[in-house]
Amino acid sequence: MAKQPTTPLVAVVMGSTSDAEIMKGSMEQLKALNIPYEVKITSAHRTPDQTREYVMTAMDRGIEVIIAGAGWSAHLAGVIAAHTTLPVIGVPIDSSVLQGMDALLSTVQMPPGIPVATVAIGKGGAKNASILAAQILALKYPDIAERIKKFREDLTKEAVEKGDNWKE
Repeated sequence: MAKQPTTPLVAVVMGSTSDAEIMKGSMEQLKALNIPYEVKITSAHRTPDQTREYVMTAMDRGIEVIIAGAGWSAHLAGVIAAHTTLPVIGVPIDSSVLQGMDALLSTVQMPPGIPVATVAIGKGGAKNASILAAQILALKYPDIAERIKKFREDLTKEAVEKGDNWKE
């Protein structure tokens, strides 16, 4: 197993600056797990050439997992997956009048052979995307595996404490 490098392992990509409030949860979770990441704002529809170039050079920069968040009926995660063999995790964002259902369907309904792991719509999904990215990286990096293990133990401890201290 490899020692975790200090260069970014995860790319957090979003379709526009309006997605940043939701994707902040993803970045905060990566920071909490001490996983280096980079952030890129690029659109599958408005800047397709730049998106393709960014994704096609990700592996050369040491990126091992890509998290892509987009709203409306954006196909950002799918476009990214079409240009790389790296794992891609899609975060549907609830920015349209359809409350994220359009983003969910355009992210999860990928054709066979070009998968996108898709998490829940919105803030919870953004956080879970980083946890899933960490679990993927943990297969290679023992220190990340230990941090994920501790994160889960702390999550269990917090749930038990809240349950024990709950009063009607």
